[in-house]
Amino acid sequence: MSNTNKQAKFTAPGMSNESADKTIAALENRMVALIDLQLTLKHIHWNVVGPNFIGVHEMLDPQVEAVREMTDTIAERIATLGGVPIGTPKSIVDRRTWNEYSLGKGLVTEHLGALDKVYNGINADHRKAIETVSDLDPVSEDMLVSQLADLEQFQWFVRAHIESSTGELTQ
Repeated sequence: MSNTNKQAKFTAPGMSNESADKTIAALENRMVALIDLQLTLKHIHWNVVGPNFIGVHEMLDPQVEAVREMTDTIAERIATLGGVPIGTPKSIVDRRTWNEYSLGKGLVTEHLGALDKVYNGINADHRKAIETVSDLDPVSEDMLVSQLADLEQFQWFVRAHIESSTGELTQ
């Protein structure tokens, strides 16, 4: 679904159509991942139980809002480059390359252990996208780098809940 939806006959001034197409593809992948992440974070917010429930419950909403902003920024960058950001539910599911988040109602430690793994994938793939666009579009690269800084901080918040006093992750 990536570049076949590119409808505009233009891209950002000074950028080749080929560079724009490659950048759009990388950004589409990140948009899909971040839409999925924001829904997963909200799912955890609704279904986390046990000790430290309220702290985790309240920690997740700001992450949801920040990830929503990241998604919007990426979608608008795709449009700026002449692409068409497709964010319908079916298109998101069809383009996912990872498994569905499998926990329903669960303890804080269970959800945060699973969320840490989600962030592992999100953050590693953001780094790959940065590498992909680094020679194609410095504006998109800068945007992704900024987002990764926030995403890595969110993962640190999660890990602080599941880290032992010796620095090991308990989940």
